[in-house]
Parts: sequence; structure tokens; C-alpha cells
Amino acid sequence: MNKVSFDFNHIPDLPAFYAEFARQFELTDSFGANLDALWDEVTGGIALPIEIDFINLNASRKRRFGALILLFEEAEEELEGDLRLNLLDGKIRAKE
Repeated sequence: MNKVSFDFNHIPDLPAFYAEFARQFELTDSFGANLDALWDEVTGGIALPIEIDFINLNASRKRRFGALILLFEEAEEELEGDLRLNLLDGKIRAKE
């Protein structure tokens, strides 16, 4: 399973998330950079299976990015195991 991380210390708002998502998944300029376009990519455009980590996602950021989190949680349910979302409030530690 591929793994991708989004560090919310470097993602201040939704436009920045869309730009980082497009960069990490090598999307073309035709990516619409909105929740509908994101849903289309997550549920049918990106290679699956995948594990996605949202790191440095504290309580304030969880509220700010609530619609984004909900979208990924719904996609996780719809894709039945092909997508796994991890919400982490701190940085990921390297495995020893």
C-alpha cells in the first residue's frame, strides 16, 4: 500500500491543500481544486490502495479543515479498505 503524508504545519488553507495534493499525486492543471474535484480524484483518479496521513492536525486545524476531513472519511468508507486515513496531531516518528 502506498503512503502519502500531508503536514498541516505547511498547509494553512484549502487552496494550499489542493496545491499540495495536486503536487503529490502529479495531477494536471485540469484538477479543479475544489471539494467536488477532490472527491473525483480520491475515489477514481488516484492509484489505490493508499494510506494518507494528515499530520500536525490539532483541534483548531481539525475545525478549519472539517469539510476536507469529512470528504476523506467518506471516501475511506466508500472505498472499503482501498483508502486509509490517519489523523495525527503530531509528527510521525521514523520506525527504528
